[in-house]
Amino acid sequence: MKSIGIDIGTTSICGILVDATTGFVKKSITTHNDAFILTKNPWEKLQDPRKIEKKVWELLNKLLEEDVKSIGVTGQMHGILYVNKDGDAVSSLYTWQDGRGDLPYQGSTYAKYLHSYTGYGSVTDFYNQQNHLVPKDVAGLCTIQDYMVMKLVGKKQPLIHNSDAASFGCFDVKENKFKINNDLFPDFTNKVQVAGYYRNIPVSVAIGDNQASFIGAGCEEDSILVNVGTGSQVSLMTTEVIDSTLLEVRPLYDNNYIMVGSSLCGGRSFALLENFFEQVVEMATGEASGSLYTQMHQVITKCDKTDLVFNNKFCGTRGNPTVRGKIENLSLSNFTPKDFIIGNLYGIANELYEMYRLMPSKSGKMIGSGNGIRKNPALQKIFCLVFEKELLIPEHCEEAAFGAALFSMVASGMYKNFSEAREIINYVV
Repeated sequence: MKSIGIDIGTTSICGILVDATTGFVKKSITTHNDAFILTKNPWEKLQDPRKIEKKVWELLNKLLEEDVKSIGVTGQMHGILYVNKDGDAVSSLYTWQDGRGDLPYQGSTYAKYLHSYTGYGSVTDFYNQQNHLVPKDVAGLCTIQDYMVMKLVGKKQPLIHNSDAASFGCFDVKENKFKINNDLFPDFTNKVQVAGYYRNIPVSVAIGDNQASFIGAGCEEDSILVNVGTGSQVSLMTTEVIDSTLLEVRPLYDNNYIMVGSSLCGGRSFALLENFFEQVVEMATGEASGSLYTQMHQVITKCDKTDLVFNNKFCGTRGNPTVRGKIENLSLSNFTPKDFIIGNLYGIANELYEMYRLMPSKSGKMIGSGNGIRKNPALQKIFCLVFEKELLIPEHCEEAAFGAALFSMVASGMYKNFSEAREIINYVV
């Protein structure tokens, strides 16, 4: 038996074919998500949902085999697109990176007016409503992954998982309902369930990529997941909804949740430093250097320490988009490329550790995911030092796609529960 998992990311779209017995990834295909739309407004971050849909169909056709028994889909959270009564997209996809929520509104911003964050679907829709940008023939809204599931199973109205519903913002996780009335919000469920069928193959309801990564990494109660991609997160499974201004509690499945601390500038901060070095080389030689990641990794193979203190909030935080990063304790001896590289990596780990310290349980294992960790052995060592834990990394590289596949296995009845399903996950030795 096999299962397909699809992850619709902001910059790439991945599909995997998983052996549902051994957990071995039989086939993995990743394609660049080049669906971004150029606009005249710098704060707009839009993508073409039809272009994304076409790429997903192409991936699916390459992955389908006779013994595929379930299909799971995940993708970028928070963003929305509008659909008509026939279930067709009638707008662009407003991604989680869209900044219209930070524009001024009634002495504040649209996001703060709703006590939410820019890029979250409720804020994006509120801005569009106030500025008459909602299409006239709209019947509802959903995430890109919900849209794709709807197309796969041939339905005209999306049924979304509450992991995606909560990502719109203005959502009461404890009561499992939206805090505001909006006729465009879709129906949602907190169950692990099948949304419909594609060629008689069960397709589960789509789930958010954070939740999918958590499931795909094999996390269980008290386990923490540290993920470093463009942004970064530290996540912990819990059965309680705890109020915190710095942490967010998100639905996972049934009556389980994950407590999440998020940084907007995780792996992006390391990329920012690499780009700085590229500009220095070009300034010195008059020629573009190309990528310098290899050289940066070679400099820090021993993972030496530095007394530099990096604060990597270079693009603010969700709660305060105006805050900026800083570098402290500069001296004549540590103003070096090597210290900057090591300090930058410690900045990534330390920011997540400060959020982790606020979480209620600290007894479980630590699992790492995301290319920012996988491709950076020095960062792996730094996480171990900062968190004082061993770091486990799954053998499969695409945790979100794997988590979507695992979710679909449970939804379709291939496994009774996630405790059973997690047994097929293998870790790097």
